[in-house]
Amino acid sequence: MRRAVLTTLLLAGGALAVEPPAPGPWARILSSVGAGSPAGAPIHVLTGAPASQAGEWLQRIEKGEFAIVEGGSDLAQALGFRATQKRVTVRSVVDTHNPKLSIVWEKPLELAVFELPPSARVSARERWEGAPLVAGVRRGAGGVLWVAAPPGEQGHERFPYLLQALCDLGWQPPFRSARLWAFFDASYRSRVDLDYFARRWRQAGIAALHVAAWHFHESNPERDDYLRRLIEACHRQAILVYAWIELPHVSERFWSDHPEWREKTALLQDAHLDWRKLMNLQNADSARAVAAGLRDLIERFDWDGVNLAELYFESLEGHGNAARFTPMNDDVRREFTAKGGFDPLDLFTDRSPRHHSRNPEGLRAFLDYRAELAARMQGDYLTQIEAVRRRRPYLDLALTHVDDRFDTRMRDLIGADAARLLPLLEHQDFTFLIEDPATIWHLGPERYPQIGARYQPITRRAEKLAIDINIVERYQDVYPTKQQTGTEFFRLVNLAARAFPRVALYFENSILAPDLPLLPAAAAVVTRAERVGGKLVVDSPWGVGLPWNGAALVNGRPWPALDWTTLWLPPGAHSIEPAPAAPRMRLLDFNGELKSAVALAGGIEIAYRSSARALALVDRKPVRIEIDGEPASPAVIESGANWVVVLPRGQHLVKWDGLQ
Repeated sequence: MRRAVLTTLLLAGGALAVEPPAPGPWARILSSVGAGSPAGAPIHVLTGAPASQAGEWLQRIEKGEFAIVEGGSDLAQALGFRATQKRVTVRSVVDTHNPKLSIVWEKPLELAVFELPPSARVSARERWEGAPLVAGVRRGAGGVLWVAAPPGEQGHERFPYLLQALCDLGWQPPFRSARLWAFFDASYRSRVDLDYFARRWRQAGIAALHVAAWHFHESNPERDDYLRRLIEACHRQAILVYAWIELPHVSERFWSDHPEWREKTALLQDAHLDWRKLMNLQNADSARAVAAGLRDLIERFDWDGVNLAELYFESLEGHGNAARFTPMNDDVRREFTAKGGFDPLDLFTDRSPRHHSRNPEGLRAFLDYRAELAARMQGDYLTQIEAVRRRRPYLDLALTHVDDRFDTRMRDLIGADAARLLPLLEHQDFTFLIEDPATIWHLGPERYPQIGARYQPITRRAEKLAIDINIVERYQDVYPTKQQTGTEFFRLVNLAARAFPRVALYFENSILAPDLPLLPAAAAVVTRAERVGGKLVVDSPWGVGLPWNGAALVNGRPWPALDWTTLWLPPGAHSIEPAPAAPRMRLLDFNGELKSAVALAGGIEIAYRSSARALALVDRKPVRIEIDGEPASPAVIESGANWVVVLPRGQHLVKWDGLQ
């Protein structure tokens, strides 16, 4: 009898261990959503189990376990997946989870056409001949997932939606996070049910929406009403809303009304580059108008925070493309001429002896000046927003900055210089959101731990770092999909969440529908999960939710932070077990960092920390609230049959009663 090759996935010490063989593509696939943890149903990858074990495995599957088989292995044949004599060359794939998506393999593969068991549900086929490539069979409480070929070395080269196919069989992820940020552009959601989308965003683990604020820079009754309704809908679902500012783009109207303040490229053309219409922020009159408009924009709406994003210079082609290179307005030219001794426009004048091809020292001087100017502008606008925050102390602040530590060309290409800005964290409170530049979007998910490692040595405030993942069609040749989706998407999010305290996604509308249900699982980070004496022990650095039905004890005490499907844990190690009775009042959802929670006779006591206002969703309307031992009257928002309590930013101890 041939020795079975059995891969059993278990969560231990924060990584999925695979024995035998060594960790490979299936470990990468399943670990991206926490599969294999003792908190969830067991999953077994059976790459060579003999047919004689089919009966044993079927018994285990019937009881709720899941098996994955490949191709025409002995076990696959015993389960009804049998190769025929017909062959097919596979290059293009259609998947039922997203039938319109173009899925193309970089390297075609010739495969046998398989006959499947009658109860099999096919989720992926070869595009032209319809040969089955991925199928599942439900058996009792468990199921079998079959693939016609291995998934590829990285796990996402061939079948994007393997995890969705596993969920179709009844498997559910063991953990979820609700800490994601997402960017939002109202242009894509102008006529939608905002309450519906707010519920969907929160279910997908989104804690804050960063709204494209340039659409609302000038007051307009209809647009203002839309934004107020959006903010209210998000608050009812415990979602924060940030003003996403994209200077030096101000607004369409600002561009139209002030042609005299438009930024110039090195060809002295108006800097309308891609969608952004850039303004000259060095001009004193322009700067005053922008500052006044920014103050009005922030104070006109009930924002929870402000994101000063992408305040840098064009373009990714750097000085090699004069038609896109900025800034070259009169004010910049005048200032640099006084400092550098020559007009920087000479760098782009073909006949000039100072042309950049003949003047590397002059080019270096201007690129250094440009990086210094970008940092100066960012510092100035952070200071302006801080002044607004003194009047509205609940506001959070984020700075989105294109990465220049992993792709070091960014400093010269666009003026990004993180080393100049990170020292500001020593005396200013903001999140430094690192944007993944377009130049590296084709690289694998493993780049995120590497990016994180580049920033550790240049700041003592690593807890304030965050990463922004761009989920968009990439301009590079990438396979099997132009946009990240399925396993590749989940790997991106999971490895980013392990490397950074906060993950943001660009943008809400670009996340494909099949990915939303598993997004919270991909964002969850658990370093330990095991069964000990009838208890489940879970350790997570950022806190995590796990499926739970009924009452619970956490660390031996009644636990109030749960609804009827999810139990929410603070950071750290905790033991969970069933409890005989439910608390009188429950904390259904919370978007701050929960430090502790205590079930009281008629209420709840929590300790938390939050860089913005914290929204607490409870199942009873509070009748008495204390914050840090003092009576308080925070805003309380009705949310269906539940209530949202708006709590102050910072670190606080809150106690509330829900019974008279």
